[in-house]
Amino acid sequence: RKLFDQCAAMMLAVQRLPVPVIARVQGIATAAGCQLVAMCDLAVAASTAKFAVSCVNLVLFCSTPCVALSRNLGRKAAFEMLVTGDFISAEEAKAKGLVNRVAAPDALDAEVERLVASIVAKPSVAIAAGKGLFYRQLETGIEAAYADAGKTMACNMMEPSALEGVQAFIDKRAPDWR
Repeated sequence: RKLFDQCAAMMLAVQRLPVPVIARVQGIATAAGCQLVAMCDLAVAASTAKFAVSCVNLVLFCSTPCVALSRNLGRKAAFEMLVTGDFISAEEAKAKGLVNRVAAPDALDAEVERLVASIVAKPSVAIAAGKGLFYRQLETGIEAAYADAGKTMACNMMEPSALEGVQAFIDKRAPDWR
């Protein structure tokens, strides 16, 4: 039980970080490894990567990976992975929503860097506020989600970087996030 509590704490810590966490998968991600990929905010996989939650083949249901998979994949796709224990390819993982991008093994680092560059080019305050809202609103009803989204947007609009972004848009120039 203690081991699973520690695992859950680590998975929640990934979600609570104010920066996006990107899984870079180059081999096999199974059981808790597949869970970690699902809990990361984004994932990039080599075309040769494989994914499974295969504990069911050992008469164990992958209960803790079930939490991450059921919240990040469609229900039927997650359940199929959990009850069959079958491995899926990187392309299948992308189609099911487990990974965002697939790259050739020798282009994996470059693909991760492209994703990182796109994110770090944005103001960190907007990314942190957006990530927090993204996960909070998923756990509430739609009315509460919109209320939280409106409050988050209003607070974000008061940030100096947001004001600079709006002014840059009006002036038709690139924003200066310094």
